Amino acid sequence: MTNTETTPHSIYWVRQDLRVADNPALAKACEAGFLAVYIFDDVNADDQTLLGEASSWWLHNSLKAFNESLNDKVSFFRGDPLKILTDLAEKYNIKNIFWNRLYEPWMINRDTEIKEYLQSSGINVESYNASLLWEPWEIHKDDGTPYMVFSPFFRKGCLNASPPRIPLSKADTKNLVKAENSKQLNEIAILPKNKWHEKLSDQWDIGEIAANKKLSDFVEDGLMNYKEGRNFPAQKNVSRLSPHLHFGEISPNQIWYRIEQISDPNYSEKDLSHFKSEIGWREFSYSLLYHNRNLQSDNLYKKFDVFPWAENDDHLKKWQSGNTGYPIVDAAMRELWQTGYMHNRSRMIVGSFLVKNLLIHWNHGERWFWDCLLDADMASNSASWQWVAGSGADAAPYFRIFNPIMQGQKFDPDGAYTKKFIPELKDVPVKYLFNPWEAPKSILDKAGVELGLDYPMPIVNMQDSRDRALQAFDTIRIK
Repeated sequence: MTNTETTPHSIYWVRQDLRVADNPALAKACEAGFLAVYIFDDVNADDQTLLGEASSWWLHNSLKAFNESLNDKVSFFRGDPLKILTDLAEKYNIKNIFWNRLYEPWMINRDTEIKEYLQSSGINVESYNASLLWEPWEIHKDDGTPYMVFSPFFRKGCLNASPPRIPLSKADTKNLVKAENSKQLNEIAILPKNKWHEKLSDQWDIGEIAANKKLSDFVEDGLMNYKEGRNFPAQKNVSRLSPHLHFGEISPNQIWYRIEQISDPNYSEKDLSHFKSEIGWREFSYSLLYHNRNLQSDNLYKKFDVFPWAENDDHLKKWQSGNTGYPIVDAAMRELWQTGYMHNRSRMIVGSFLVKNLLIHWNHGERWFWDCLLDADMASNSASWQWVAGSGADAAPYFRIFNPIMQGQKFDPDGAYTKKFIPELKDVPVKYLFNPWEAPKSILDKAGVELGLDYPMPIVNMQDSRDRALQAFDTIRIK
């Protein structure tokens, strides 16, 4: 490497932006010779923030796809990013370091420290927004304070702000060079030692190409009737783009403008607007996390600090394993374990059941989802759990307790979703599918089901648990 075209002058620090198109930091680095450096940071993250097992599996495969798209020229490292970047800068006489911003509080603290140190060393450092439509500090009320309710945040704040950045075209990476001391992807040991996630391999296509195909498939097959259809777990009216978005295989800008460009009259404005509002909820979650840096662990509303939560390891384990005796709850929890994903309606049902019917702290749900979800995202996961618990912004009212029997009957009317994940109930008539304990013995015998043996009895009584929840919430309710 002697000529200027192949000598790296810059570093593009690869993070959760694993795509070649619409990647501001990569586009900037491409202007001259550069290194694309990925660092698996196991130094600054703690047990609370270190990736869960499912998302670790996705990250490994996403990095593999991204590296392939860059002709195997990504430089892989594991350790402290400050030391690794400093060493590379010294070794190659680097003048510039570019990265796309991240918003988890520990990452903000780390990146701020790194930026200040590098700049004090005479290196030009530039960071960009590549994962949000609007920066969290850009959307606020007239008095400068952050929104705490979603509707005005999105309608008054976002939709009246400057339009999101137009997506960039695919970067020209001909000047990319690989660091001489780079490790192989396998050597930085991202994959968890547990192999339960291997069953996910034939269920998901990972990477930028797969993400764009999934968006196209959704626009073609799932976006019509989205507003209504998205409530039914067995229907195809969900994009399943969340893990691709989280790891930056596709940007929200690409999705937003793809929806904006639809002019086909077969698509109703209510469906298009509702899908855009779901992207808006993601933006709202990031705003909440940015302005409330303990959102992942601490109640947003402090009155919940004295809520009389129950400690019941047996109930928690039965919830985690999908053995509560409530079929729609169990189907959802088994969907999570078997696929690394859970339908949004199902997330609300299982969340309500955990915190309201079992009175188990939402922290336990957040932790389980963090480990099992492929799309485990600190902002969305934390905001959503606090929403369902009632302790967060724009939260579900304390008296809103989802009845899993009625939820199943309404949103899985033919039982397709429930029977898919609980095949032991496949021959139970839909009339009794969501409350099999009320079925006559003759019907259960015909279906080959013995409750307590083939499928569990309910671990709590629905009416009793609802009454207990209302009493518990009444102890902290502001009179």
